[in-house]
Amino acid sequence: MDTGVSVVGSGQVGAAPDVLRVSFSVEHVAPDVAAAVSQVAQRTDAVTAALRDQGVDADDISTTTVSVYQEYREPGTSPAYRGSHTLTVTTKELTGFGRLLDAAVGAAGNSLGLQALQFDIEDKTELLTRARELAFRQARDKAQELAALAGYSLGSVTSISETNRHFPMAESMPLGGAAAKFDASLNITPGEHTVQVALEVHFSWA
Repeated sequence: MDTGVSVVGSGQVGAAPDVLRVSFSVEHVAPDVAAAVSQVAQRTDAVTAALRDQGVDADDISTTTVSVYQEYREPGTSPAYRGSHTLTVTTKELTGFGRLLDAAVGAAGNSLGLQALQFDIEDKTELLTRARELAFRQARDKAQELAALAGYSLGSVTSISETNRHFPMAESMPLGGAAAKFDASLNITPGEHTVQVALEVHFSWA
């Protein structure tokens, strides 16, 4: 059995986000699968075209999920099938949410759903490095304290394991009817994106 002490240190670093990701869903219910798929495809194309007209590059619009399933209906009623296509839009224009939402609603009306709004940081490399430094420093301080309490001197590091988490701001909200309009200056506050690293470090006794 290894002798020494194992401790966990954590480090957390925050920074302003530089990316906005918005997920829109387009849905349609029809009496058969073919109609559901066809209508969803047409309306998804319309939403995509509307977003492109707002300056979003094609590479920044991607499919997240596609589904078609039979809805539950009371016995004796006609069957119905729901088709759904979810798109994720990525943009560096953090204040452009209202304009994009307005364009998507105009293209799909009541078929549109807003699944998520998320601010993020595209490259977290520097944040993770700083968080690791803080985590290791905390782990070492803990280990030194425990070693002193036990009457030992701290030796070398024999193992390190890492877990990390990041906490982007995410929101979802219901949409109104097809006639609903959203002010392009809609105030969405990015807030701060936080990255957290936890390190489990084992030190031997000197």
